Parts: sequence; structure tokens; C-alpha cells
Amino acid sequence: MQPSDLRVALFSGNYNYVRDGANQALNLLVDYLLRQGVQVRVYSPTTSTPAFEPMGDLVSVPALPVPGGRAEYKFAVNLPAVIRRDLEAFAPNLVHVSAPEILGHRAVAWARKRDIATVASLHTRFETYPRYYHLGFLEPLVIKGLTRFYNRVDQVVTPGNSTAEIIQSWGVTTPVRIWSRGVNHDRFNPQMRSNEWRRSLGIDDEEFAIGFLGRLVLEKGLDIFADVCNALTARGVPHRVLVIGDGPARGWFADRVPEAAFAGFQRGEALGQAVASMDVLFNPSVTETFGNVTLEAMACGVPVVAANATGAMDLVEDGVNGFLVPPRDVNAYADAIARLVQDPGLRKSAGAAGHAKARAYKWDVINQAVLDTYLEVMARRGAH
Repeated sequence: MQPSDLRVALFSGNYNYVRDGANQALNLLVDYLLRQGVQVRVYSPTTSTPAFEPMGDLVSVPALPVPGGRAEYKFAVNLPAVIRRDLEAFAPNLVHVSAPEILGHRAVAWARKRDIATVASLHTRFETYPRYYHLGFLEPLVIKGLTRFYNRVDQVVTPGNSTAEIIQSWGVTTPVRIWSRGVNHDRFNPQMRSNEWRRSLGIDDEEFAIGFLGRLVLEKGLDIFADVCNALTARGVPHRVLVIGDGPARGWFADRVPEAAFAGFQRGEALGQAVASMDVLFNPSVTETFGNVTLEAMACGVPVVAANATGAMDLVEDGVNGFLVPPRDVNAYADAIARLVQDPGLRKSAGAAGHAKARAYKWDVINQAVLDTYLEVMARRGAH
């Protein structure tokens, strides 16, 4: 089978209406697949105010706002007849699902009923979410549901070995391949650093800027981030907080880091400039499966202090290009950041090591692995 023989129906819970790392990866994948001659049709909830233009043909799936103060996200409650008719007309020979929500389950069921190949990509540690909303008792149930979901497809692709090992420990027996992530090296590199931009936010050239990059939501570890910054202040370690991003928890976060400079969402070259202008990226999140922000900081020559959890542990070499810390150990995080504040030589060497490692991560090489996976799945099923 050749790439041009593939007809892929891709299902996403959020393909382009809110910008995040997962849908950025999916759009870059679709762009690559189309350039290789693969026919792709994307099915996802949409809004009238998308965050960016989608790659490929996007079919809008009816959906409702997510409750609980997260209405910026949507979820489909079924696979309606109009979507099923569109699918039948497109006649995919492979279905790729990117989220284990209702739409993903219905898409897998639709494909299995018709003996169509299925691939699931894992982008987020959804089983960790309940603990951030005082619902930790639900975590075992979520894991059980996720295990069943990933055991119903022909192939799973995860961003790194650490995530693969976790789902296999749950009892996922489906074959797993790695779909890593790439980085735009023209956008993310050390030359993008701008002291002038820092000054525009009130950060002096010699001040040490602890950077946060991502959506301001509780599951990104905002509580730990704030606690660590307050611990550094109590120790008398000089620093500033530089926040790149926005989200529903901004007010909550701002109350806890009142001296922070909030730069809001940044895009394109402005995002590269913002990341390169940090002195350290602090990423305490344990919900990441890869951590695009970690790789972007590394490409910019910025050392990383991160939770010793999936995603970061595949990228950060402890003591080489940054530090890995037990996920909720406030004092250990503060120790690691204080070392970088107090040792400019260490900061420089760690940044250089991260930059060197990041050079190997290129999107076209990374996305070819997914195309190879599609072809392997089809070969296993005896397709011609």
C-alpha cells in the first residue's frame, strides 16, 4: 500500500477552536499527510471564532460546552446521522481518534462495525485531571475507561516511552508506537531573546525571569508554581515571574503571584521571542504526555525545571539541561531554581545542552513515524 491509497478520518475533540499543544500537533500532522498524498478528512466540534485556520477539510460535529467553568471547550454527545453520512461518503480505510471522549468512542465503534483500521493517539494524561478538582477518587474509574478505550483500537501512538509504559502498566495490550513532537527551529532559538521586550513588561535585563508557558488552568500545576515562587521570595532568592498564556484560572493565579508579568497569549515569532526571553522554564505539570513547551524552551537555549513525570522525563536530563523534581516537592523545586539563579555558568551550560538536544526534533521526521504506523497497521490487516 502507498500513502496515496490511505483515506484517513481523523476525530478530534478540539481541532482548532482553542489553541493547545495537542491540536497544533494534529494540524501539523494533517499538513504533512496531505503533502504525502494521503486523503484526510477531520471531524471535530467547532466555533464561529476559531483560534486558527485548520489544515485540511474540517467537518463540524455538533457539540455542547463543557460544564464546570470550562465552557471554552466543547464535547460531542454522539455521532449524529449527518456525520455518519459524511463518513460513508468519504469511505475511510483508517480511522484515527485523538481523544478518549464520547466522539472518539463512537468513531471507534463505527469503524469496528465496518472492519476499518483504527489508530488512537494519546495527547493528555486525562486520568490526572480529577485530582485538580477535588475528585481524586474518580481516578481509578478514569483509568479503567481509558484502558478499555485503548484496547479497542489496532494501534496506539504515544509521544514518548514514559507514557507508553504507564498505559501498559494499566493493562493496555494494544501495540504501541512512539509519535514524538517537533519544533520550529526558525521560531524557537536563542537568537530570539529580547531584553527590550522584557523591559516592556517591567523586567530588567539582570533580573532572573521564571517563565510559565501554557494555558492558565489548574491542571497545569499552577498551585505548585505559585507555592514555589513564594518559597523563593521567603528565602530571599531574587526573581521575577513571566507568564506566557491565558486561561480561566488567570485571576486565581494572579492573586497568588501578584508581582508576575502577564504577557498573555503569544503567537508566531512573538512566541519564540517570549520563550527565549525567559531565564528558566518552570513546568510543574504532570498532565503532559510530551510537553511541547519544554521542547520549545530547550530549542531557545532556556534550561528547564520540571516535574519528574511523563513528557519532561523523556526530554530533560537531570543536571544536564535542567532538573527533574518530584512532582509536588515545593522545596526541591525551589532548590533547583535557586541553583540556576545563583550560578550563571550552570544556567548557560544547561541552556546550551537543551538547545543541542532539541535540534534532533524536526516535525517532518516526527510525522513520518505516524504515516509509517498507518501503513504498518494496514499491512497487518492484510490491506493491499
